[in-house]
Amino acid sequence: MKKKTSKKRSPGAAVCNALGIFLLIAVIAVCVPLTVPKMFGYHIYTVISGSMEPAIPIGSLVYIKEMSPEDIAEDDVIAFYGAKDEFSIITHRVLENQVLMGEFITKGDANETKDMNPVPYANFIGKVNLSIPMVGGIAEFLASFAGKITAAAIVALSLILQGAASFLGRRKEEKE
Repeated sequence: MKKKTSKKRSPGAAVCNALGIFLLIAVIAVCVPLTVPKMFGYHIYTVISGSMEPAIPIGSLVYIKEMSPEDIAEDDVIAFYGAKDEFSIITHRVLENQVLMGEFITKGDANETKDMNPVPYANFIGKVNLSIPMVGGIAEFLASFAGKITAAAIVALSLILQGAASFLGRRKEEKE
């Protein structure tokens, strides 16, 4: 009768394999919340001012859901394009939705007074459905060229580690 031998991986192969899998899972875990919601109609932005503190601190990641402006209620937090700069995106609380006028009266929670200008429906992006404090910086970095290079390098490193684990495993088998 032939005795069964248990195959033990070399410690180096096990470490390379585990580290490679960990790095790959980490990249996926960071990228999924930044990409998948976009397929469901969400816009994702990083908060860069303190006008909504403490409810939405600086550096938060906010998920904005497109919806009809008429469906927005008092106390909802919305995102909209600024009146002065069409590229600035503001998140403020709705004090009043003036449906007949087609505009919102808004205010930042940390501001003393309501916003000077009403927000026309044409500037409305959507309602804030979720805000995650301190994650906006990660999103900003990953959206940058350097962030994309870093993510690609981590995936490549993961593949290299998997290859090294395979190589070390074969080497140990050859020795036995």
